[in-house]
Amino acid sequence: MVLAPRGVLRQNSARPDPLFAMTSDALESLLARSAWMECLTDSQAWQVREELTLRSFAAGTTVCSRGTPSAHWLGVVEGLLKLENFGEGGKSSTVASVPSGAWFGEGAVIKGEPRPYEVVALQDCVVAFLPRPAFLRIMNESHPFALWLIAQLNARLGHYVALVQSFRLNDTTAQVAYSLSGLFDDALFPGTERCITISQEELGRLCGLSRQMTNRALQELQDRGAIRVHYGSLEVVDLAALRVVAREG
Repeated sequence: MVLAPRGVLRQNSARPDPLFAMTSDALESLLARSAWMECLTDSQAWQVREELTLRSFAAGTTVCSRGTPSAHWLGVVEGLLKLENFGEGGKSSTVASVPSGAWFGEGAVIKGEPRPYEVVALQDCVVAFLPRPAFLRIMNESHPFALWLIAQLNARLGHYVALVQSFRLNDTTAQVAYSLSGLFDDALFPGTERCITISQEELGRLCGLSRQMTNRALQELQDRGAIRVHYGSLEVVDLAALRVVAREG
């Protein structure tokens, strides 16, 4: 569902639209949390707002299909997305989860290559789409934005290098702890809520573990006071402790 096709922050109707106000406020909240907006001039920021499109997606629906053109840079206004791939026989593997407040997909947009993964809504979501020409324009015109983008790509690379290291060297509890604590990386995922709506099966896919192994790891993390396990969600109560487990096991 497209909520606002262009000039998303303008409402032309004389009658107030509660949905418009809600989504516009949510978008402004996203942009306020987006450090890259501070890199733009007032004129560039205005152009970005003019070219952004908001779309809503029900939980379980596909936001972008693998292999389709990377025509937009994506920001999560509300909800939680997952990036996944499928192997032989249709078995799925979750590459990453993307919480609200995060922007992603810049690598494929810069290179102009097909999207290398499926983007699926883990819960009801509102997603911001910035067209590739607008993204490339501000990248070329704004030196501060280009520097921010380099730092973002470096942070993303560092995150995945550490992820591979954790999965190869650490036990399952540390792997789960890293996958959870990674959602609170301020550079990649600013403003992640402490209560995350994600099933144990989905978290297991993110960690490359079975549901049973994931459940045991979560119980250990709960016993150590790092998290609380709820039905269909996880609450991080001690992020520092979670990061210690992720780093040291």
